[in-house]
Amino acid sequence: MGQITVEKNAGGISGLCVITPTVHGDERGYFVETYNQNDMKEAGLDMTFVQDNQSCSVKGVLRGLHFQKQFPQGKLVRVIKGSVFDVAVDLRPGSQTYGKWFGIELTEGNKKQFYIPKGFAHGFLVLSDIAEFCYKCTDFYHPGDEGGLAWNDPSIGIAWPQVQGTYDGTASAKGYTLTDGTPLILSEKDQLWPGLTSLQA
Repeated sequence: MGQITVEKNAGGISGLCVITPTVHGDERGYFVETYNQNDMKEAGLDMTFVQDNQSCSVKGVLRGLHFQKQFPQGKLVRVIKGSVFDVAVDLRPGSQTYGKWFGIELTEGNKKQFYIPKGFAHGFLVLSDIAEFCYKCTDFYHPGDEGGLAWNDPSIGIAWPQVQGTYDGTASAKGYTLTDGTPLILSEKDQLWPGLTSLQA
């Protein structure tokens, strides 16, 4: 027990948690518990995960902002290789922080994990040459249930690190790069998501 420390309500947004595990290292390398149900329950995080996912992305890839509409997922995310800037946007109806965002850099070095409860949109930007990203979900992926928001919606105002470019009123990646000239890479679908006001229509 006691192998994690938890920062609750990260960024002043209720429910968001940054989890830092205890790393046991010596000359051989290290050992770390990446998930312990008892430790999570002791920290007040009593959820059940039903699916584990892993993705690999190259530098400049931005995935998001995604959510499921009828079957919302809580997600426990971490990086096992490289570095990403991970973001959650509060979409919970009636929340005092509706539309607010919080971001954190997750790296293979800091081994931090980010818990994003149901009712948030989620996305991340790859800052390293390559990144391997793992996450546990509290509900299954349901094809056809995915919703999304424009990653660059000015009404949300996410400060994506190293990103430069001019907003043209859409989620298009055209003209956006990282500060070292790496093009921003989004899927076709992620370049078509609308802004936050679309959810209030």
